[in-house]
Amino acid sequence: MEQKIIDALVKCPLFDGMSATEIEITLSGAAYRLVDYDKHDIYALAGMPYQYADIVISGELICRMSSLSGKQVEVSRLRPGNLVAPAFLFGKDRKIPVGVETGSKVKVFRMRHEEFENLLRGNWQLAENFIRVLSNINVFLTRRLRVLSLFTVREKVAWLLMERAGEQGTNKIHLYRSRQEIADSFGIQKFSLLRVLSDLQKDGAIEINGREITILDRSKMR
Repeated sequence: MEQKIIDALVKCPLFDGMSATEIEITLSGAAYRLVDYDKHDIYALAGMPYQYADIVISGELICRMSSLSGKQVEVSRLRPGNLVAPAFLFGKDRKIPVGVETGSKVKVFRMRHEEFENLLRGNWQLAENFIRVLSNINVFLTRRLRVLSLFTVREKVAWLLMERAGEQGTNKIHLYRSRQEIADSFGIQKFSLLRVLSDLQKDGAIEINGREITILDRSKMR
C-alpha cells in the first residue's frame, strides 16, 4: 500500500490507536479501490442513496445543504483522513441529505457497504472507533445547529474566530477560506460578514490583515 494512502488512513479516526502496520494488516484481506475525482466534480447529489464507505486520501470535499429557494449553507469540508457520511452507511434511509462536490482533485479509499460491514464485524477496535465517530458527529451537529439557529451574525463570527484560535493555538489566526466561503458556511450574506468584521476591528476586538486576523480583546467580541 502506498505511503500516501497509509498516511491518510493513520489520520482517520476509524483507525484510532492503530499503527500503520496494524492498519495494513487489517485491510490486507479487504476488497477496496481508489477513486479519483477532478476539481469541481460532483461527488454526490442530495437525495442520492449512499452505498460506499469512503475515506478521503487527498484533496477536499465540500458538503452543502440547499433550500428550495436555492440558498446554500456549507455544512462541512472533508480532508485527508475524514470518513465521508459515515452516519448514513447503516441507516434505514441511506439517502445523503447534502450535495457534495470537490474543492480540488480528490482521491478516496473506497469499500462497498457490505465489505465495510464485514470489516467492522471482524475487528472490535474498528467497531468501537466507528461508534465513537458517530457520537462525535452528533456532538458536532448539535453545536452547529445551535450556532446557525440561535447566534446573531456577530456571535457567529466571534465563535468562528475563537474556534480557529483554539485550533491554531494562537490569537493570530490564519483563515484558509475566503470571505465568501465563510459567509456560505453560516448561511449569511458576504456583506453582513464584512460589516461585522469591520465593526469588531473598530471596537478594538480584532486586527485584520487579509486572511490573517489577530484577536486583541476577547471581551469586546460579544
